[in-house]
Amino acid sequence: MNTGVKPYKCSVCSERFDLSEYKRMHTAEKPCKCDICGKRFNKSSDLFRHKRIHTVKIPYQCNVCGKGFRNCGNFSSHKGIHTDQKPYKCDKCPQEFGQSIHLFIHKRIHTGEKPYRCDIFRKAFMSSTSTHKRSYTGKKLYKCDICGNAFNDSTGFCKHKRIYTGEKPYKCDVCGKACSNSSGLTQHKRIHTGKKPYKCDVCGKAFNNSSGLSRHKRIHTCEKVYNYHKCDVCGKAFSYSGSFSKHIRIHTGEKPYKCDVCGKELNSSRGLSEHMTIHTGKKPYKCDVCGKAFGFRNSFSRHKRVHTGEKPYKCDVCGKAFRNSSGLSRHKRTHMSEKL
Repeated sequence: MNTGVKPYKCSVCSERFDLSEYKRMHTAEKPCKCDICGKRFNKSSDLFRHKRIHTVKIPYQCNVCGKGFRNCGNFSSHKGIHTDQKPYKCDKCPQEFGQSIHLFIHKRIHTGEKPYRCDIFRKAFMSSTSTHKRSYTGKKLYKCDICGNAFNDSTGFCKHKRIYTGEKPYKCDVCGKACSNSSGLTQHKRIHTGKKPYKCDVCGKAFNNSSGLSRHKRIHTCEKVYNYHKCDVCGKAFSYSGSFSKHIRIHTGEKPYKCDVCGKELNSSRGLSEHMTIHTGKKPYKCDVCGKAFGFRNSFSRHKRVHTGEKPYKCDVCGKAFRNSSGLSRHKRTHMSEKL
C-alpha cells in the first residue's frame, strides 16, 4: 500500500523517494500505463506528467529560447542552461552538470551499471532504451520541414534546427560570444579560465576539450587520419574542414569578417571578436596567477609562459630555448652575424 511517505533519501541530489518505485529503475518494470497512447512508466508521477502531452497545455515557457515545459521542476532546471550554472560535479572526472539526474546517469559510465535492457536484442543501456528501439523500428518522431532530416530524439532535432534559424541562445558572460548549444559554451569558457581538464596519460599535455586530446593522442599511437584535408599550396594537413577553410584564407587573402566600427576586415570570426576588444576595451583573458588581463588570446598564452617557465621555441643551432617566436628570431640573427 502506497502511503505517500518517501523515507529514503538520495545521497547525490537529496531527493526523497519510495523504494518500491526506485527499484523499478533497475528491473525496467513499468506498471503505469497511459490509457490514451499506451506508453508505460515506472512511476505514477511520470505518467501524470506525460498525460499533459495529450492536453497540449504548456504553462511554463523560457523567455530566452522559447522552449516550453509542462512542469515547474523541468523549467527551473532548464533555466540553469542559459546561466551556465553546473553545480553537480562528478568526483571521478572533470564533467559538471546542471541537473542532478544527468550526474546520476553519467556516474554509470564509471560504475558500468546498465539497468535498461532491450527486450529484443538484450542489449543493455545506461539510460532509457527508447532511442535505441527506434534504431531498429525505423521510427523517427522528429522531422525537419526544411531539409527532411529525421531524428530519434528531440535534443538532436532542436540542435539541428539551429542550423537554419541561426539561433545561439547560450551566451558567454565574459566576452559576449554566443553558442548554439550548452556544451559549446562550456568549452568556450575554458579559453577565459585557462582550464584544461583533458590530460594525455602518455606525455601529460593538457587540453580544454576532448577532441583536442583525441587528435593529440594520434601522435603517440601513430594513427593515420584518412579523412583529412590537405592544402595544395603549402602541404599542411587538417583533420577538420573548419580548420582547413580558415587556413586557406591565409593564401587567398579572403577576409569575410568586417568590423562595423572601423571597417577592418579579418579572416576569422575569432579574429573579429578579439579585434572588437580594441573598441570595447574588454579584456576577457585574465591570468589566474597575477590577475593581468588581455584582449587577445595569443597575448594571454605568451604571458602564461612567464609563470610556467615554458619555452617552446628552440634554436636548432645551439639549442637555446625561448618563450616566444620573436625572441627566437632575434637570437638567430646572432648566428648569422657569426657566419659573416
